Parts: sequence; structure tokens; C-alpha cells
Amino acid sequence: MKTNIFIDAIRSRSNLKFLYCSNEITLEPYYITRDRTGKKVIYGRIKSSNEIKKFEYKRIANIRVLSSYSFSPRIPLATKVV
Repeated sequence: MKTNIFIDAIRSRSNLKFLYCSNEITLEPYYITRDRTGKKVIYGRIKSSNEIKKFEYKRIANIRVLSSYSFSPRIPLATKVV
């Protein structure tokens, strides 16, 4: 369920708001993966910061998609050279 919400937000470039360890986070989601220990994580930029942070799935609760706000990724995207 969380994965589907995050994938839809990444594709539509929508911001997310959720609780993470009892802190409310507004995030621009970029990437979903597993870390070295096998835990599922999401990477994204916190709205009030310029750095990309990692968040563990099991600590995320009360997810809301803020579809009225869209963003442009601040990380460089790989381009295909032919």
C-alpha cells in the first residue's frame, strides 16, 4: 500500500506529508529502494532543506499526497547519449 502511494507521487511529482518518528515531514519523493540491511527505504528532499534524506518505510505513518503541489527534481537525471 505505501509503495503504491509513493510510486504514484514520484510519477506525478506530488509532495507527500507523513509522520516519521512522531515528526511531521513534507517530502519531495525521488526514489524507492532497499538499504544494505534489506530494509525498504524512500529517498527524497525535505521541503525546508536542500539535502536528500533517507526514510525507512516501517517508521512512516499517516501518509497524505499533496497533489496541489508539484515539484521539479533537484537531482541531475541521466541522459542517454547516442
